[in-house]
Amino acid sequence: MLSVPTLFVVFVVNFLAIGVVWSYVARSYPNFEAARYWCAMALIAAVGAAISMMRGLIDPVTPILLGNGLIIFACCVGMMGIKRFYGKPVSWLPAIAITGISVACLAYFKIWDDDIVARIVFYSIGQTLPLALSLRDLLARENRPVSPGARMAVSITIFIAVVHGVRSVAAVLNIGGPVALTGFNQFQAAMIVLLVFAAMSWNFGFLLMAIDRLRTEVANLAMFDDLTGAANRRQLLARLDEECARSDRAMQPFAVLVIDLDGFKEVNDNHGHAAGDECLRLFTRAVQGRLRTGDLLARIGGDEFCVVLPSTTLREAAVVARQIVETCRDECAQWNGASISLSASVGIAQWRPEIGCRTDRLIAEADQALYIAKNDGKNGYAIHQDAQPIEPAEAAKPFLKTA
Repeated sequence: MLSVPTLFVVFVVNFLAIGVVWSYVARSYPNFEAARYWCAMALIAAVGAAISMMRGLIDPVTPILLGNGLIIFACCVGMMGIKRFYGKPVSWLPAIAITGISVACLAYFKIWDDDIVARIVFYSIGQTLPLALSLRDLLARENRPVSPGARMAVSITIFIAVVHGVRSVAAVLNIGGPVALTGFNQFQAAMIVLLVFAAMSWNFGFLLMAIDRLRTEVANLAMFDDLTGAANRRQLLARLDEECARSDRAMQPFAVLVIDLDGFKEVNDNHGHAAGDECLRLFTRAVQGRLRTGDLLARIGGDEFCVVLPSTTLREAAVVARQIVETCRDECAQWNGASISLSASVGIAQWRPEIGCRTDRLIAEADQALYIAKNDGKNGYAIHQDAQPIEPAEAAKPFLKTA
């Protein structure tokens, strides 16, 4: 028969190992706040297990109340780590309440009515409650699709709850024989071993969640411009290939805008590159506010941008270009007390059957139209169709932004 101190030695070693892993993660990724909570969870649980294993050496009241209380509190800290992982605010009040009520119940059934079965039941409830509450965050609608790591954490959470339930029922029904303060029966010992295994697996789920998050961030860096948040050239080319293939099959046109900020070199020369960066970010926010869901804004280099407008005719694209030009006229970047006006020139091109999947040809045509707009005095837009600026009256057809 495994003794309680022996089982808690396993707990201590297990949680110390987990704490070392999370401390390394927290140190390596200081912005990953959830890692600090999960590191604290593991270390608090290790201390709680270390105190609990002393119940055969000192007055058992302290190991039972303080040791078990710390382990329950560690579960609450783990729950808060899950909240921080998903960017939600945390409150210490639920953790304090769950821990305080659990310790009060343990104290009652040790000091006033010594009942080890009741202590097992309330200890199991105290551990299970924060784990059950964490399921709300792991399975929240806004977190769909659920990552593989989160699915693992959910499965282990349910498994831990089931083990605690089975352990409590077994204690109440005296399955496996009586339970002593320093010696569990074989069935209870097996349940404890399962809980040790589940605790380690639960943390592996968190590690997978962290890996999934980091992998997503790396993928975003590969597909988005880190300065403006707009798509980068790689994502633009992939999207153009998709739209060309779709239009080639359905014979449905789409349009492309190539945009260049006017006088951007002067902004950098006169105000510094940081001011230029602020102008690029302001321009990106302003343009994205004018685009529909499904449109793509990409930064293709320096102060040059490209917009892909699916299922859009040349005339509708001209309306969008006019809106972009007018939006830039209304925007001013504030930098070191100076007001920096924005101005943009836009070239417009439309996919045609003869273009096929030649995305380079489509961009070249939009570039040619941009060249015309620049030569026409900037702060305007031109269409590739006839290399002539489009008058606003010709683009009067409404272009609605969809939700």
